[in-house]
Amino acid sequence: MSENNNNKSSGTHLHAISVDLMRSGMEIQEDIYASDAERLLIKGGTLLDDRKISMVKNLNKGNPTIYVSEKTYERMLGLGAQTETISRQEMEKATGYSDVKDETLGLLDEISQKKKVLQQDALHSVSERLSNKLDEVAPSKILSLVNALAPVDEYLQRHCVNVSLLNGMLGKWLGMGKEDIDRLVLIGLLHDCGKALIPPQLLNVPRKLAAGEYEVLKMHAVHSYNLLADFPEPIRMAARGHHEKVDASGYPDGLPPVKISLEARITAVSDIYDAMVSRRAYKGPQSPFGVLATLSKLKGTELDSTLVDTFVQNMPKELLEREVVMSDGKIGIVHSFDPNDIEYPVVIVGGRAIKSNKEWRCASMHTRD
Repeated sequence: MSENNNNKSSGTHLHAISVDLMRSGMEIQEDIYASDAERLLIKGGTLLDDRKISMVKNLNKGNPTIYVSEKTYERMLGLGAQTETISRQEMEKATGYSDVKDETLGLLDEISQKKKVLQQDALHSVSERLSNKLDEVAPSKILSLVNALAPVDEYLQRHCVNVSLLNGMLGKWLGMGKEDIDRLVLIGLLHDCGKALIPPQLLNVPRKLAAGEYEVLKMHAVHSYNLLADFPEPIRMAARGHHEKVDASGYPDGLPPVKISLEARITAVSDIYDAMVSRRAYKGPQSPFGVLATLSKLKGTELDSTLVDTFVQNMPKELLEREVVMSDGKIGIVHSFDPNDIEYPVVIVGGRAIKSNKEWRCASMHTRD
């Protein structure tokens, strides 16, 4: 992309911004230019509708950025922030994510109220639809849902759905067959069901847990195992073992690596990734790039090295051309990344491709589709 952000014909200083920040009903007061910052896409004074937005995207030949004046840039960012929740909800509804999330909440509520063993039929129905999403929905869109800044009070059901989807994606990246991927999706959905038996105040406390509280929380893995008494033992053990570590320091059983199933090791990677990118009562979200760097540091101690390598090699490709919130609050677009320095991708901000760093880093994903 050209770093020249001055339109020659008008001398106007232009800024690069995502084409997806255009919204129907938005009045464009000043001209918008193509990704080369030269070619006029739409004139100022235009009231956008779906047809005109589609026309602009076609004229821009699929490029994710357009060039706008400083005033339009600030206005579009402001409107984008206001509509982020609406955009996320619309995307969830369109992909069927919201339906599965709500059903998962119902199952968790039933556990907390009745404390009964889960029935296979109900869970298989939900997990089958989730598994189908992996074939129906583009990986980048699935990751937009996983990386979304979502309400804290929806964490548990979202976490179960997200780990389910991440398990399936990792299974695909590993070249697994459909039956194995379906089982991974089911395990991801079930892995934390035992948390429904943990006192809510421990799950949502806005501080680090005391030692005794942490011991209570750790029991969720055993609760999950017990709640899945009607399921095959490999599924139960994967749920029980997703906090085991390859250096044998995990819980609840402190298993050596040869005793930790592949499904449990896969779920451990997915579980940590989603926990770190999510907003919780006691912490803010992290960007996927920072989380991938952390996962790499956990290879051989907490996590399986081969699984982490597969995850870290494939995930960044699905994050290209996605919007990210930088540590200074600016919205950028992921341009490229260095596999040897995964935490700090190159980001386009204000028409320039800039390598992020420790002082100016990706803070979180800016959910948009």
